[in-house]
Amino acid sequence: MKRVLQGILVASLALAAFASQGAPAASVEGVIMPAWVERGALRTPLAPGMALRAGDEIRTGAGSRIYVKLAEGSLVKLGENASLRILHIAPERRGVFKAAMNVLEGAFRFTTAALAATRRREIDFTIRTVTAGVRGTDLWGKSLAERQIVCLIEGRVEVASSGETPITMNQPLQFYVRERGVAQPVSFVSPEQLKTWAAETEIAPGRGAARRGGKWQVTLARAAARAAVAPVYDALRGAGYAAQVRALKRGEKREYRVRIAGLPTRADAEALAARLRGQFGISDAQVSR
Repeated sequence: MKRVLQGILVASLALAAFASQGAPAASVEGVIMPAWVERGALRTPLAPGMALRAGDEIRTGAGSRIYVKLAEGSLVKLGENASLRILHIAPERRGVFKAAMNVLEGAFRFTTAALAATRRREIDFTIRTVTAGVRGTDLWGKSLAERQIVCLIEGRVEVASSGETPITMNQPLQFYVRERGVAQPVSFVSPEQLKTWAAETEIAPGRGAARRGGKWQVTLARAAARAAVAPVYDALRGAGYAAQVRALKRGEKREYRVRIAGLPTRADAEALAARLRGQFGISDAQVSR
C-alpha cells in the first residue's frame, strides 16, 4: 500500500509539472464585451480562457473591461476604449517571470494576489514615451495623447522617459505624470482620487462580464437552419462579442442557437441580455444555466 501511495504521489507531481509547463503565459480571466484581440490580420472577440501571446494587441470598446491573468499569478486589467500590445511574455525561467507590454491607449492596472506577491517578476509597461519597470505588486496607469500617468499602489516601480533621469517610487499613492512631453514632480494622490481611477479598470459584479468558469448563458437567436441564425452570429462577432453557435437535437429535429456563455451569475447574464436586446438583429434574449 505504501508503494502504491508513493507511486500515486509521484504521478500526481509529474502531472502537475506537465500542466504547469503547458499553461499559457497569459490568458483572459474575465471580460465585459465588446473586446477583441488582433493577431496578425485576424481580429477575434475575447472570451474567458483564451490564451494570449507575444505580438497580440488587445482592444476594448465602450464600457468594456478585461482581466488578463499572467502565469505567475498577477492580473493586468484594462479599461474601456483601451489598447495594449504584448511585446514579450514567457513562462517563469530561473525563478523570474518576465514580460513587456505597451499600453497604447486607456487605463490599466497591474495587481498581484497575496499568494503570488513574493514571486520574482520583471514586468515593464510602456505608456507612450514613459516606461514603468514593475518590481512591486500593485500599479495603476493611463495612456492619453498628451498625458501619461503612473500611480504606485503598493511595492516599487521605476519610471523613466527618454532623456530623463529614472525615478523610483516606493511609497504607496505616489504618482508620476508626464504632460505634453514634460514630467511633473512626483506627488501623492488622495485615496478618493485613487478610488475613482481604480474604478476605470474594475469589473463590477452584475455588469455583464463573462468570467472563467461562469455557468450562465444568454441565448440570442434560434432557428431550425444554421443559415437563419448566421446574420446574428456574424454581427455579434464583428462587434466584439464572443458569440457561439450550438446545435441541439430534439428527436428528429435540429435547432441552432446563438449564445454567449461564461457568465458567472444570473445578474451578469441579465445585464448582458438587456444590453443586447434590440441590437444586431436580436429580438429576444433568454437567460439560462
